Amino acid sequence: MWKYPIEDDLIEKFTKYSKITGVIFVVLGLIGVIYPVFMTYVTVTFVGWVMLFAGLMSGYMTISSRQHDAMGWLKSLALIGASLFILFYPKGGIGTVGLLLSIYFFIDGFSSFNIALSMRPYKNSIIWFINAFFSVLIAMLFLINWPFSSMYLVGLLVGFSLLFDGIALLAGGTIFKKLLK
Repeated sequence: MWKYPIEDDLIEKFTKYSKITGVIFVVLGLIGVIYPVFMTYVTVTFVGWVMLFAGLMSGYMTISSRQHDAMGWLKSLALIGASLFILFYPKGGIGTVGLLLSIYFFIDGFSSFNIALSMRPYKNSIIWFINAFFSVLIAMLFLINWPFSSMYLVGLLVGFSLLFDGIALLAGGTIFKKLLK
């Protein structure tokens, strides 16, 4: 199955940490599914803090390397300004994140549809058609009542994503543990 040897110690560490991380993700995912509005605010706040950090680091790099670079300063100020807007007015950020997710799901749906058409003669191409259908459906759900639908859909999707990532990590840890035997 493997083309190169993997150390048993590495598999043991992955198994241990994938179970810990998997449980944390499952718990966070369930919180997101049960309380989607709360998870939406958490997600948008996290995005705001990441943007603030990126803006500050961009400003630091501009100071360190090219102090007279107007575009470097513009990038830093845009990131810091957008992040402060998101942090102080999270409802505006929620609408923006919802719109970005809608665009992402439209692109994902249409690209999955193209993959499904190219795989059409093969047996499992129906899975790509189903994926395309649901991606476009999710994108349309965001747009139908945008920006108000973003209030719960962002948190719900993040919750489901964390939940399934946690389940995948738990399953992956179990599968890798069997490799040791």
